[in-house]
Amino acid sequence: MFTGIIESTAIIQKIEKRAENIHFTLSCPFTDELKIDQSLAHNGCCLTVVEISGDQYSVTAIAETLEKTNLNEWIIGTEVNLERCLKFDGRLDGHLVQGHVDKTGVVKNIEDRGGSFFITIQYDETDDFTTVSQGSITVNGISLTVAESGNGQFSVAIIPYTWEFTNMKNLQIGDMVNLEFDIIGKYVTKLMKKNAVL
Repeated sequence: MFTGIIESTAIIQKIEKRAENIHFTLSCPFTDELKIDQSLAHNGCCLTVVEISGDQYSVTAIAETLEKTNLNEWIIGTEVNLERCLKFDGRLDGHLVQGHVDKTGVVKNIEDRGGSFFITIQYDETDDFTTVSQGSITVNGISLTVAESGNGQFSVAIIPYTWEFTNMKNLQIGDMVNLEFDIIGKYVTKLMKKNAVL
């Protein structure tokens, strides 16, 4: 379980295709604190640390993960948002995030609003996934508040700190981002659909 508050970023150092899976090797400031089998959110996607060597560590993305996320677009040098799992003796600064990417979205617009940034993202809307204004959304692992919500798209406002210390600053129009919709909203939607059938 995560909070969507980015702890640091990592840089992709090596990419290896292994059958249908991809093995990523990364470096980050706290590699020496990691351990094998630890869960770590990469752009909001929960991956398990499988190897540690010096100042680098490795994770493996299976075919299902690659189909639902933007990990296929990573190249050597890509900057990735990182968050270690939630400690239950700490504060929940963001919102409850599972690290399970629901789908991807595409950046449609980036507007500089005098230091803050207003980003609009489009996604394939289904009955299972939607946003509401002032609700929570996770974009590339970052817990954000929906500023505007429309059919198949939403906008978020990014404060300068988030812009500077995450990979948001690297986004361009047309880029694919990982999305995890609010878990409470997903359950409510499912219950409403179930009750509508009864």
